[in-house]
Amino acid sequence: MSEPGKTKFQVDLRRHLRETGVEENLTHLICEIAEASKYIIHSIRTGDLGVAGTSNLYGEQQLALDVLADRILRKRLDHSGVVANMMSEEMDQIIPVSTDWEGKYSVAFDPLDGSSLVDVNLAVGTIVAIFPGYDLLRPGREQVAAMYILYGPRTTLVYSIGDGVYEFGMYNLMEYTLQHEYITLKPKGKLYSPGGLRNQYTPGVEAYVSSLEKRGLKLRYSGGFVPDINQILLKGEGLFLYPHLKNLPRGKLRLLFELNPMAYLIEQAGGAASDGHQPILDLMPTQIHERAPVFIGCKDDVALAEEMLSTHEGKKDAPTKQGRSAKISA
Repeated sequence: MSEPGKTKFQVDLRRHLRETGVEENLTHLICEIAEASKYIIHSIRTGDLGVAGTSNLYGEQQLALDVLADRILRKRLDHSGVVANMMSEEMDQIIPVSTDWEGKYSVAFDPLDGSSLVDVNLAVGTIVAIFPGYDLLRPGREQVAAMYILYGPRTTLVYSIGDGVYEFGMYNLMEYTLQHEYITLKPKGKLYSPGGLRNQYTPGVEAYVSSLEKRGLKLRYSGGFVPDINQILLKGEGLFLYPHLKNLPRGKLRLLFELNPMAYLIEQAGGAASDGHQPILDLMPTQIHERAPVFIGCKDDVALAEEMLSTHEGKKDAPTKQGRSAKISA
């Protein structure tokens, strides 16, 4: 196994996946998503930054880029031949792709997370969770892969299949080549990215954030989930939180499209992700667009959040395990 850090040789994404023994259909799926990102980045650079004249199921006005990115990904996944079901943050139901799900995957994705930042030229991204078989309503720990693509000064792709976290950069001929492998996080960090209005923090969250400030952590918050998580991974330290708020007791971020894939990547890098009481990856979704609070990043910093919330707000009762159909393997 190579040491963490930059790689010595230029290896493209497909070759890397094959050489590391990734299953053929999963290799094809990851590469299809990478191909879709090339069209999305072109749309960001040249496309319409205005509104689409439609709203998503949350009542939020959709931007033209939201709609276009969603169409690009859905079309690519639909024609990939390896997808059973897919679910977009922009849609209100699971989209069946194939009735023959044997050897195929189900994909949940946020096509353009942070799209409202495009018109002020800040980084945005695509987030993807991949599950075996046809079932998407399952704990995030059952993912077989997770990835995001960051559209910033550089376009980069970060992924994991459960064997470490890898970063690829888009360079010559718009091909992704390996930049960093086995990305790891320190136990504690020196920066934090807090989401939500401070005056809506609950007593436990306020006490926790105050403790981070007293420790001298630097505040680094872009307003985008992808660039903030990318900052934590590439710097090897830090914490992101979008907690439960007085006016948003379930937080803001969506479990299926945003939290599960990012929690998978952070855990693979040696970090942790929690809703303040239990690991994000152990949460059982009861609906497609379920939300959850999140504390994600360095393991010791996440553990401290759980400890302080328990002290100031009481221990949350563990949820009753819910029955579900037998696990379906790809």
